[in-house]
Amino acid sequence: MDKPLLPDNEDVRLAGLRALNILDTQSEESLDRVTRLAKYLFDVPISLISLVDEDRQWFKSCIGLDVKETPRDISFCGHAILDDDPLVICDTLADPRFADNPLVLNTPKIRFYAGYPIKLSEGVRIGTLCIIDIKPRAFSNEDKQALKDLTLITQREISIMQLATRDELTNIPNRRGFILMAERYLDLCIRQQFNAIVIFIDLDSFKPINDKYGHAEGDRVLQLFASIISSLCCKSDLFGRFGGDEFVLLLTQVTLSECQRLISRIEKSAATLNLSLPSSTTVSFSFGVAEFNPRQPLELEQLLQIADSDMYKNKEAKKAS
Repeated sequence: MDKPLLPDNEDVRLAGLRALNILDTQSEESLDRVTRLAKYLFDVPISLISLVDEDRQWFKSCIGLDVKETPRDISFCGHAILDDDPLVICDTLADPRFADNPLVLNTPKIRFYAGYPIKLSEGVRIGTLCIIDIKPRAFSNEDKQALKDLTLITQREISIMQLATRDELTNIPNRRGFILMAERYLDLCIRQQFNAIVIFIDLDSFKPINDKYGHAEGDRVLQLFASIISSLCCKSDLFGRFGGDEFVLLLTQVTLSECQRLISRIEKSAATLNLSLPSSTTVSFSFGVAEFNPRQPLELEQLLQIADSDMYKNKEAKKAS
């Protein structure tokens, strides 16, 4: 059995996949409709939308299988994302790359596979729309075109989902995207008994920037501030824009002192940013913190309320001083 190689742009590919915020989420009717149609058109028992993560392939839509993921090193889709053309295996037992693959020898006993790579707008291949049969079969050029057409529909639906969870201005998760990801993070924290901290950030006196210099300058400040925080976050940190001049961070496996050090670094970077802005423009922020205890877990909404309330207390204290 040949294990799939890693694409040359693997880091960029994984970043693009994870930025979608759709791994380990509920099924989407718009995507299930595509896999149902593929199953019907090609008369196959199994149709999947497979997203190839770092060590696994996870099925965003799954018709005909009882599992939600399999290891990447035995996946057919791991091979399919290496090329823009479809991967078609008419008889797996006749192909030395797959003849002794566990998915061929054991359930689901794949004998036929056809997968078309799903690409993001920037061209990276994140997974496939694939069909599987338990018996060998031919696959014509017309079949390949039909599978491509369904894949393009899938890409369009994923693009719509991407727009719905990303903040267009700063290119970080928006409120919806942050909440979707944060709920998954907290579930993981409960299972692994990890602590977590939510930080709510609100820019101080942001409205005067818009009023004096216009919304274009205000947007530029928001972009620069978001890029500062993004550059200081760890890969495992979750960072999103809640709207207006409000931002939220979710940090896992950190202490309050580590959290404070991160905030200090953000303050220092904001002070440096101010040197490049008009003299009467000053970027500063207030923040609030809420701690998550996996042994006595609070809901995400409660954590956000606590952090938001703490932020307003700090903001009022600034005004009073």
